[in-house]
Amino acid sequence: MKQVTKDNRKIQSVGRALDILEVLSNSPGELALNEIAVMTRLNVSTCHHIVQTLLDRGYVSQAQRGRGYTLGSRVLELSSNSAKQFTLVDVAMPELKRLNQIAGENVHLAVMQGNDLVVLAELESPRVVRVVTGGISYAGAAHATALGKAILAWLPDQEVIRLLEKKGQTKFTENTITERQGLIEALRHVRRYGFAVDQQEFLPGVMSIGTALRDYSGTVLGSLGCTFPHERGNEDHLADLKLAIRDCVGSLATKFGRPRGKVDVAELG
Repeated sequence: MKQVTKDNRKIQSVGRALDILEVLSNSPGELALNEIAVMTRLNVSTCHHIVQTLLDRGYVSQAQRGRGYTLGSRVLELSSNSAKQFTLVDVAMPELKRLNQIAGENVHLAVMQGNDLVVLAELESPRVVRVVTGGISYAGAAHATALGKAILAWLPDQEVIRLLEKKGQTKFTENTITERQGLIEALRHVRRYGFAVDQQEFLPGVMSIGTALRDYSGTVLGSLGCTFPHERGNEDHLADLKLAIRDCVGSLATKFGRPRGKVDVAELG
């Protein structure tokens, strides 16, 4: 049997594409196709095919006049998105730590990246009995989590429908909302009261509560919330969590230029 080494697992075409992007990023100006080929040690035909693929995806741009190539706008978009996420985590972290101490539960900060729900930061509960979510992917669980529903609630209906058509409504537990109309109604409830609740919809025995984080213009930046064992989900604990989360998101919103009086979070009745 042939031994699999680290080099065997490399995908040559991906490596070549990255070589081209690195060459373009280090160039002070446009590069012709033959120059790129020489610098990446590729034959012109192979180089041309890879460049065209990158061009189609927006990672490479071609000069309107001449035949030179430069980095495309898509590279700048990825860099900008990454910078925004790091900034969001950096700004939010002091408040997330405070919420973690006050609530005594797992605290999460999440955003939508394209069609996927992504958790940017997670702080574990200091309690002995707590929820362990390390390594769990939330990508396809926006419809089944408080974090996801808190964001979806403020998207236009057509955007929510597009996301559902793209990702579906996977049934994670017996409580997962798998019908579109049922989710739409749940999102209306979130808009009305300001909080989203996950009643063991994503993980058995696990509850979560979350709300949207918005900037000065009302744009949703992401969501934050707490996750905890279902056994602790009594009425008094939920009320305490809502107060702590409301205070946290209110403090964070002011850092993004949104006055506390305009924070759209109301306590659930």
